[in-house]
Amino acid sequence: MQREAGVLLSQRKAILLVLDGVGIGEMPDASRYGDEGSHTLAHTAGAVHGLHLPHLQEWGLGNITPIQGVPPARVPLAHYGKMAEKSGGKDSTTGHWELAGLVVEREFPTFPAGFPENVMQDFLRASGCKGYLGNKTASGTAIIEELGAEHMRTGFPIVYTSADSVFQIAAHEEVIPLQRLYEMCERTRAEVCVGQAAVGRVIARPFTGSPGSFKRTTNRKDFSFEPPAPTLLDVLKESGVPTAGVGKVDELFAHRGFTSSLHTRTNAEGVEEVLRRSRTMDRGFIIANLGDFDTLYGHRNDPSGFGRALEAFDAVLPDIAETVRSGDMLIVTADHGNDPVTPSTDHSREYVPLLCYAPGGRAGTRLGTRDSFSDVACTLADFFGVRNTFPGTSFLSQILY
Repeated sequence: MQREAGVLLSQRKAILLVLDGVGIGEMPDASRYGDEGSHTLAHTAGAVHGLHLPHLQEWGLGNITPIQGVPPARVPLAHYGKMAEKSGGKDSTTGHWELAGLVVEREFPTFPAGFPENVMQDFLRASGCKGYLGNKTASGTAIIEELGAEHMRTGFPIVYTSADSVFQIAAHEEVIPLQRLYEMCERTRAEVCVGQAAVGRVIARPFTGSPGSFKRTTNRKDFSFEPPAPTLLDVLKESGVPTAGVGKVDELFAHRGFTSSLHTRTNAEGVEEVLRRSRTMDRGFIIANLGDFDTLYGHRNDPSGFGRALEAFDAVLPDIAETVRSGDMLIVTADHGNDPVTPSTDHSREYVPLLCYAPGGRAGTRLGTRDSFSDVACTLADFFGVRNTFPGTSFLSQILY
Protein backbone atom coordinates (compact mmCIF):
# COMPACT_ATOMS: atom_id res chain seq x y z
CA MET A 1 0.00 0.00 0.00
CA GLN A 2 1.33 3.45 -0.95
CA ARG A 3 2.58 5.67 1.82
CA GLU A 4 3.72 9.28 1.72
CA ALA A 5 5.23 11.16 4.67
CA GLY A 6 3.76 8.67 7.11
CA VAL A 7 0.24 8.88 5.65
CA LEU A 8 -1.45 5.92 4.00
CA LEU A 9 -2.82 7.26 0.71
CA SER A 10 -5.85 5.02 1.08
CA GLN A 11 -6.73 6.76 4.35
CA ARG A 12 -6.68 10.30 3.03
CA LYS A 13 -9.60 12.69 2.87
CA ALA A 14 -9.99 15.65 0.54
CA ILE A 15 -12.69 18.31 0.38
CA LEU A 16 -13.32 20.58 -2.62
CA LEU A 17 -15.56 23.57 -1.91
CA VAL A 18 -16.80 25.40 -4.99
CA LEU A 19 -18.03 28.91 -4.17
CA ASP A 20 -20.38 29.33 -7.14
CA GLY A 21 -19.76 32.58 -8.98
CA VAL A 22 -16.92 33.91 -6.81
CA GLY A 23 -14.53 35.10 -9.52
CA ILE A 24 -11.31 37.00 -8.93
CA GLY A 25 -10.82 39.19 -11.99
CA GLU A 26 -11.40 39.22 -15.74
CA MET A 27 -9.59 36.72 -17.92
CA PRO A 28 -7.69 37.94 -21.00
CA ASP A 29 -10.55 36.85 -23.29
CA ALA A 30 -13.29 38.46 -21.17
CA SER A 31 -14.13 40.92 -23.96
CA ARG A 32 -15.23 38.02 -26.14
CA TYR A 33 -18.01 37.43 -23.60
CA GLY A 34 -18.83 41.07 -22.93
CA ASP A 35 -17.23 40.83 -19.49
CA GLU A 36 -14.48 43.44 -19.69
CA GLY A 37 -13.60 44.81 -16.28
CA SER A 38 -15.40 42.12 -14.27
CA HIS A 39 -13.96 41.36 -10.84
CA THR A 40 -16.51 39.74 -8.57
CA LEU A 41 -14.52 39.83 -5.32
CA ALA A 42 -12.93 43.27 -5.69
CA HIS A 43 -16.13 44.93 -6.93
CA THR A 44 -18.21 43.36 -4.17
CA ALA A 45 -15.70 44.54 -1.58
CA GLY A 46 -15.71 48.05 -3.03
CA ALA A 47 -19.50 48.24 -3.10
CA VAL A 48 -19.77 47.38 0.61
CA HIS A 49 -16.76 49.52 1.62
CA GLY A 50 -14.63 46.53 2.51
CA LEU A 51 -15.23 42.86 3.26
CA HIS A 52 -14.60 41.34 6.69
CA LEU A 53 -13.06 37.95 5.86
CA PRO A 54 -10.47 37.35 8.61
CA HIS A 55 -10.11 33.61 8.04
CA LEU A 56 -9.86 33.76 4.25
CA GLN A 57 -7.43 36.62 4.79
CA GLU A 58 -5.28 34.34 7.00
CA TRP A 59 -5.42 31.71 4.28
CA GLY A 60 -4.03 34.16 1.71
CA LEU A 61 -7.03 35.41 -0.26
CA GLY A 62 -5.65 38.95 -0.15
CA ASN A 63 -2.30 37.69 -1.41
CA ILE A 64 -3.91 36.70 -4.72
CA THR A 65 -5.29 40.13 -5.63
CA PRO A 66 -6.07 43.42 -3.86
CA ILE A 67 -9.45 43.19 -2.09
CA GLN A 68 -10.69 46.04 0.09
CA GLY A 69 -10.76 44.89 3.72
CA VAL A 70 -8.73 41.75 3.00
CA PRO A 71 -5.02 42.62 3.23
CA PRO A 72 -2.27 40.14 2.31
CA ALA A 73 -1.23 37.74 5.05
CA ARG A 74 2.43 37.82 6.06
CA VAL A 75 2.62 34.01 6.04
CA PRO A 76 -0.64 32.55 4.67
CA LEU A 77 -1.96 29.40 6.34
CA ALA A 78 -2.93 27.98 2.96
CA HIS A 79 -1.29 27.70 -0.44
CA TYR A 80 -2.74 30.32 -2.76
CA GLY A 81 -3.11 31.31 -6.40
CA LYS A 82 -5.71 31.65 -9.12
CA MET A 83 -6.78 29.59 -12.12
CA ALA A 84 -7.74 30.34 -15.71
CA GLU A 85 -10.46 28.40 -17.47
CA LYS A 86 -9.15 26.57 -20.51
CA SER A 87 -12.61 25.55 -21.72
CA GLY A 88 -14.75 28.02 -23.61
CA GLY A 89 -17.77 29.46 -21.87
CA LYS A 90 -18.53 30.57 -18.34
CA ASP A 91 -21.25 28.27 -17.06
CA SER A 92 -21.39 26.05 -14.00
CA THR A 93 -21.31 22.77 -15.89
CA THR A 94 -18.17 23.68 -17.82
CA GLY A 95 -16.47 25.06 -14.71
CA HIS A 96 -17.18 22.01 -12.57
CA TRP A 97 -16.23 19.61 -15.34
CA GLU A 98 -12.89 21.34 -15.78
CA LEU A 99 -12.26 21.26 -12.02
CA ALA A 100 -12.80 17.51 -12.37
CA GLY A 101 -10.34 17.19 -15.24
CA LEU A 102 -12.61 17.46 -18.28
CA VAL A 103 -11.80 20.38 -20.58
CA VAL A 104 -14.65 21.15 -22.98
CA GLU A 105 -13.25 21.53 -26.49
CA ARG A 106 -16.48 22.90 -27.98
CA GLU A 107 -18.58 25.44 -26.11
CA PHE A 108 -22.14 24.52 -25.26
CA PRO A 109 -24.54 26.41 -27.58
CA THR A 110 -26.27 29.56 -26.42
CA PHE A 111 -29.46 31.12 -27.77
CA PRO A 112 -29.44 34.87 -27.14
CA ALA A 113 -32.45 35.37 -29.47
CA GLY A 114 -34.43 32.50 -27.96
CA PHE A 115 -34.73 28.93 -29.18
CA PRO A 116 -35.52 28.20 -32.85
CA GLU A 117 -39.08 27.31 -33.79
CA ASN A 118 -38.19 23.68 -34.49
CA VAL A 119 -36.75 23.32 -30.98
CA MET A 120 -39.89 24.78 -29.42
CA GLN A 121 -42.12 22.49 -31.48
CA ASP A 122 -40.04 19.56 -30.25
CA PHE A 123 -40.54 20.89 -26.73
CA LEU A 124 -44.32 20.95 -27.13
CA ARG A 125 -44.32 17.39 -28.42
CA ALA A 126 -42.02 16.09 -25.70
CA SER A 127 -43.70 17.94 -22.83
CA GLY A 128 -47.28 17.42 -23.92
CA CYS A 129 -47.98 21.13 -23.42
CA LYS A 130 -50.38 23.00 -25.67
CA GLY A 131 -48.32 26.17 -25.58
CA TYR A 132 -45.51 28.05 -23.92
CA LEU A 133 -44.65 31.58 -22.84
CA GLY A 134 -41.46 33.57 -23.15
CA ASN A 135 -38.73 31.87 -25.18
CA LYS A 136 -36.22 34.67 -24.75
CA THR A 137 -33.19 35.69 -22.75
CA ALA A 138 -34.30 36.99 -19.37
CA SER A 139 -33.60 37.28 -15.68
CA GLY A 140 -35.38 34.50 -13.81
CA THR A 141 -36.99 36.82 -11.30
CA ALA A 142 -37.99 39.36 -13.95
CA ILE A 143 -39.63 36.88 -16.28
CA ILE A 144 -41.91 35.38 -13.65
CA GLU A 145 -43.06 38.90 -12.74
CA GLU A 146 -43.66 39.60 -16.41
CA LEU A 147 -45.37 36.36 -17.39
CA GLY A 148 -46.43 34.75 -14.11
CA ALA A 149 -50.02 35.94 -14.25
CA GLU A 150 -50.45 34.75 -17.84
CA HIS A 151 -48.88 31.44 -16.88
CA MET A 152 -51.44 31.01 -14.10
CA ARG A 153 -54.26 31.87 -16.51
CA THR A 154 -53.15 29.61 -19.39
CA GLY A 155 -51.20 26.87 -17.61
CA PHE A 156 -48.44 27.26 -20.21
CA PRO A 157 -44.87 26.88 -18.87
CA ILE A 158 -42.47 29.82 -19.11
CA VAL A 159 -39.38 29.03 -21.20
CA TYR A 160 -36.33 31.25 -21.08
CA THR A 161 -32.56 31.21 -21.38
CA SER A 162 -29.61 33.45 -20.48
CA ALA A 163 -26.10 34.22 -21.68
CA ASP A 164 -25.28 30.71 -20.46
CA SER A 165 -26.12 27.46 -22.18
CA VAL A 166 -29.41 26.73 -20.42
CA PHE A 167 -33.00 25.84 -21.27
CA GLN A 168 -34.99 26.99 -18.25
CA ILE A 169 -38.61 26.12 -17.53
CA ALA A 170 -40.41 28.16 -14.89
CA ALA A 171 -43.76 27.08 -13.47
CA HIS A 172 -45.91 27.92 -10.46
CA GLU A 173 -45.98 24.93 -8.13
CA GLU A 174 -49.80 25.14 -7.90
CA VAL A 175 -50.21 25.27 -11.68
CA ILE A 176 -47.67 22.65 -12.75
CA PRO A 177 -46.83 20.33 -9.82
CA LEU A 178 -43.16 19.74 -9.10
CA GLN A 179 -43.09 16.14 -10.29
CA ARG A 180 -44.74 17.12 -13.56
CA LEU A 181 -42.23 19.95 -14.02
CA TYR A 182 -39.32 17.60 -13.36
CA GLU A 183 -40.69 15.06 -15.84
CA MET A 184 -41.08 17.84 -18.42
CA CYS A 185 -37.43 18.85 -17.90
CA GLU A 186 -36.23 15.26 -18.06
CA ARG A 187 -37.96 14.71 -21.41
CA THR A 188 -36.64 18.04 -22.68
CA ARG A 189 -33.13 16.97 -21.74
CA ALA A 190 -33.48 13.61 -23.47
CA GLU A 191 -35.54 14.51 -26.54
CA VAL A 192 -35.28 18.24 -27.22
CA CYS A 193 -31.90 19.57 -26.11
CA VAL A 194 -29.86 17.28 -28.32
CA GLY A 195 -27.67 17.76 -31.37
CA GLN A 196 -27.27 21.45 -32.22
CA ALA A 197 -29.55 22.32 -29.29
CA ALA A 198 -27.57 20.32 -26.71
CA VAL A 199 -27.36 22.99 -24.02
CA GLY A 200 -25.32 22.40 -20.89
CA ARG A 201 -28.33 22.27 -18.60
CA VAL A 202 -32.09 22.07 -18.60
CA ILE A 203 -33.26 23.69 -15.38
CA ALA A 204 -36.58 23.42 -13.54
CA ARG A 205 -37.41 26.82 -12.00
CA PRO A 206 -40.47 26.47 -9.77
CA PHE A 207 -42.06 29.46 -8.05
CA THR A 208 -44.99 30.33 -5.81
CA GLY A 209 -46.99 33.40 -4.82
CA SER A 210 -49.39 35.67 -6.66
CA PRO A 211 -49.06 38.46 -9.23
CA GLY A 212 -46.85 41.18 -7.82
CA SER A 213 -45.31 38.88 -5.22
CA PHE A 214 -44.02 35.82 -7.05
CA LYS A 215 -41.04 34.09 -5.42
CA ARG A 216 -38.80 31.33 -6.74
CA THR A 217 -38.59 28.33 -4.43
CA THR A 218 -35.61 26.17 -3.48
CA ASN A 219 -37.02 23.22 -5.46
CA ARG A 220 -34.86 24.02 -8.48
CA LYS A 221 -33.47 20.98 -10.25
CA ASP A 222 -30.77 20.79 -12.94
CA PHE A 223 -30.62 18.23 -15.74
CA SER A 224 -27.08 18.31 -17.11
CA PHE A 225 -25.57 17.06 -20.33
CA GLU A 226 -23.65 13.89 -19.43
CA PRO A 227 -19.85 14.28 -19.34
CA PRO A 228 -18.45 12.89 -22.62
CA ALA A 229 -15.31 11.50 -20.97
CA PRO A 230 -14.22 10.23 -17.53
CA THR A 231 -13.86 12.82 -14.78
CA LEU A 232 -12.02 12.78 -11.47
CA LEU A 233 -15.20 11.47 -9.85
CA ASP A 234 -15.31 8.48 -12.22
CA VAL A 235 -11.63 7.73 -11.68
CA LEU A 236 -11.85 7.93 -7.90
CA LYS A 237 -15.02 5.86 -7.68
CA GLU A 238 -13.58 3.17 -9.94
CA SER A 239 -10.47 3.09 -7.74
CA GLY A 240 -12.55 2.48 -4.64
CA VAL A 241 -12.37 6.00 -3.19
CA PRO A 242 -15.74 7.08 -1.72
CA THR A 243 -17.04 10.20 -3.50
CA ALA A 244 -19.70 12.39 -1.88
CA GLY A 245 -21.54 15.25 -3.56
CA VAL A 246 -23.15 18.14 -1.69
CA GLY A 247 -25.48 20.70 -3.28
CA LYS A 248 -26.35 20.66 -6.98
CA VAL A 249 -22.97 19.21 -7.91
CA ASP A 250 -24.26 15.69 -8.62
CA GLU A 251 -26.73 17.14 -11.12
CA LEU A 252 -23.91 18.93 -12.96
CA PHE A 253 -22.27 15.55 -13.58
CA ALA A 254 -25.57 13.88 -14.53
CA HIS A 255 -25.27 11.96 -11.21
CA ARG A 256 -22.23 10.05 -12.49
CA GLY A 257 -19.20 9.18 -10.37
CA PHE A 258 -20.79 9.55 -6.93
CA THR A 259 -21.08 6.93 -4.24
CA SER A 260 -23.43 9.25 -2.32
CA SER A 261 -24.94 12.72 -2.69
CA LEU A 262 -27.30 15.12 -0.98
CA HIS A 263 -28.99 17.99 -2.77
CA THR A 264 -28.84 20.86 -0.27
CA ARG A 265 -30.73 24.06 -1.01
CA THR A 266 -28.74 26.82 0.72
CA ASN A 267 -25.15 27.59 1.64
CA ALA A 268 -25.96 26.98 5.30
CA GLU A 269 -27.40 23.53 4.54
CA GLY A 270 -24.42 22.74 2.33
CA VAL A 271 -21.91 23.69 5.02
CA GLU A 272 -23.77 21.62 7.62
CA GLU A 273 -23.69 18.61 5.33
CA VAL A 274 -19.98 19.07 4.59
CA LEU A 275 -19.30 19.24 8.34
CA ARG A 276 -21.40 16.14 9.02
CA ARG A 277 -19.73 14.10 6.32
CA SER A 278 -16.20 15.29 7.06
CA ARG A 279 -16.53 14.58 10.78
CA THR A 280 -17.47 10.96 10.07
CA MET A 281 -15.29 10.32 7.00
CA ASP A 282 -11.80 8.94 7.46
CA ARG A 283 -11.23 8.27 3.79
CA GLY A 284 -12.71 9.72 0.64
CA PHE A 285 -13.55 12.81 -1.37
CA ILE A 286 -16.23 15.44 -0.76
CA ILE A 287 -17.13 17.97 -3.44
CA ALA A 288 -19.65 20.67 -2.55
CA ASN A 289 -21.24 23.49 -4.51
CA LEU A 290 -22.27 26.50 -2.42
CA GLY A 291 -24.61 28.30 -4.78
CA ASP A 292 -26.14 31.23 -2.89
CA PHE A 293 -23.42 33.64 -4.06
CA ASP A 294 -24.44 33.05 -7.66
CA THR A 295 -28.17 32.34 -7.48
CA LEU A 296 -29.31 34.80 -4.84
CA TYR A 297 -26.88 37.67 -5.27
CA GLY A 298 -24.78 37.59 -8.45
CA HIS A 299 -27.73 37.06 -10.78
CA ARG A 300 -29.70 39.71 -8.92
CA ASN A 301 -26.93 42.33 -8.88
CA ASP A 302 -26.94 42.44 -5.09
CA PRO A 303 -23.40 43.19 -3.86
CA SER A 304 -24.55 43.69 -0.26
CA GLY A 305 -26.09 40.22 -0.17
CA PHE A 306 -23.04 38.80 -1.93
CA GLY A 307 -20.80 40.37 0.71
CA ARG A 308 -22.91 39.01 3.56
CA ALA A 309 -22.78 35.53 2.04
CA LEU A 310 -18.98 35.71 1.77
CA GLU A 311 -18.69 36.81 5.38
CA ALA A 312 -21.04 34.03 6.50
CA PHE A 313 -18.86 31.48 4.72
CA ASP A 314 -15.73 32.96 6.24
CA ALA A 315 -17.25 32.60 9.71
CA VAL A 316 -17.71 28.82 9.30
CA LEU A 317 -14.41 28.16 7.52
CA PRO A 318 -12.58 27.37 10.80
CA ASP A 319 -15.24 24.76 11.64
CA ILE A 320 -14.66 23.05 8.31
CA ALA A 321 -10.88 23.29 8.70
CA GLU A 322 -11.10 21.63 12.12
CA THR A 323 -12.42 18.46 10.45
CA VAL A 324 -9.33 18.24 8.25
CA ARG A 325 -6.52 16.18 9.78
CA SER A 326 -2.81 16.19 9.16
CA GLY A 327 -2.37 14.58 5.74
CA ASP A 328 -5.81 15.65 4.49
CA MET A 329 -6.56 18.46 2.03
CA LEU A 330 -9.19 21.20 1.76
CA ILE A 331 -9.44 23.26 -1.44
CA VAL A 332 -11.60 26.38 -1.81
CA THR A 333 -12.20 27.67 -5.34
CA ALA A 334 -14.99 28.70 -7.74
CA ASP A 335 -16.42 27.72 -11.13
CA HIS A 336 -16.75 31.16 -12.80
CA GLY A 337 -17.49 34.76 -11.86
CA ASN A 338 -20.79 36.57 -11.36
CA ASP A 339 -19.95 40.20 -10.74
CA PRO A 340 -22.92 41.79 -8.92
CA VAL A 341 -21.77 45.32 -9.73
CA THR A 342 -21.65 45.21 -13.54
CA PRO A 343 -24.89 45.86 -15.50
CA SER A 344 -25.09 42.21 -16.59
CA THR A 345 -26.96 39.72 -14.43
CA ASP A 346 -25.16 36.78 -16.03
CA HIS A 347 -21.98 34.88 -15.22
CA SER A 348 -18.68 36.59 -15.96
CA ARG A 349 -15.56 35.18 -17.60
CA GLU A 350 -13.08 35.43 -14.72
CA TYR A 351 -10.17 33.72 -13.06
CA VAL A 352 -11.15 31.81 -9.93
CA PRO A 353 -9.33 31.81 -6.57
CA LEU A 354 -7.34 28.80 -5.46
CA LEU A 355 -6.79 28.23 -1.74
CA CYS A 356 -5.40 24.88 -0.62
CA TYR A 357 -5.23 24.07 3.09
CA ALA A 358 -3.10 21.00 3.87
CA PRO A 359 -2.28 20.75 7.58
CA GLY A 360 0.75 18.82 8.71
CA GLY A 361 3.31 20.44 6.46
CA ARG A 362 4.46 23.76 5.18
CA ALA A 363 2.01 26.44 4.10
CA GLY A 364 1.99 29.72 2.24
CA THR A 365 3.22 28.46 -1.14
CA ARG A 366 2.43 30.83 -3.99
CA LEU A 367 0.83 28.65 -6.65
CA GLY A 368 0.72 31.44 -9.22
CA THR A 369 -1.72 31.62 -12.11
CA ARG A 370 -2.65 28.13 -13.20
CA ASP A 371 -3.38 27.45 -16.87
CA SER A 372 -6.47 25.36 -16.21
CA PHE A 373 -9.00 24.48 -13.54
CA SER A 374 -8.04 20.87 -14.29
CA ASP A 375 -4.88 21.36 -12.23
CA VAL A 376 -7.18 20.68 -9.28
CA ALA A 377 -8.18 17.28 -10.72
CA CYS A 378 -4.55 16.34 -11.39
CA THR A 379 -3.55 17.35 -7.86
CA LEU A 380 -6.37 15.40 -6.23
CA ALA A 381 -5.66 12.32 -8.37
CA ASP A 382 -2.02 12.47 -7.24
CA PHE A 383 -3.18 13.05 -3.68
CA PHE A 384 -5.12 9.77 -3.74
CA GLY A 385 -2.42 7.95 -5.70
CA VAL A 386 -4.75 7.36 -8.64
CA ARG A 387 -3.50 7.28 -12.23
CA ASN A 388 -5.02 9.80 -14.61
CA THR A 389 -4.59 11.46 -17.98
CA PHE A 390 -6.22 14.78 -17.17
CA PRO A 391 -4.95 17.77 -19.19
CA GLY A 392 -3.50 19.74 -16.33
CA THR A 393 -0.51 20.10 -14.02
CA SER A 394 -0.55 18.82 -10.46
CA PHE A 395 0.69 21.20 -7.78
CA LEU A 396 0.96 18.47 -5.14
CA SER A 397 4.76 18.48 -5.30
CA GLN A 398 4.72 22.19 -4.40
CA ILE A 399 2.80 21.58 -1.19
CA LEU A 400 4.18 18.24 -0.01
CA TYR A 401 3.94 17.72 3.70
